[in-house]
Amino acid sequence: MRGLNILSAFLGGAIVGAGAALLFAPEKGEDLRGQIKHLLKKYGVCKCSKEEELDTIVDEIAAEIKKS
Repeated sequence: MRGLNILSAFLGGAIVGAGAALLFAPEKGEDLRGQIKHLLKKYGVCKCSKEEELDTIVDEIAAEIKKS
């Protein structure tokens, strides 16, 4: 069980780090948000039924990273 928690923490950190790297990369915001959406869908992090829900999550991620 402890190994699973460590793995979960590592994967969570990797996802946040990748998101931060994408947000600070010199790209247009629209393209960047599209990449974040793609990654969230690809890795099954968000199983949103509506596109609007995914947009909200991407906006929240961007806001949290900008606060840091």
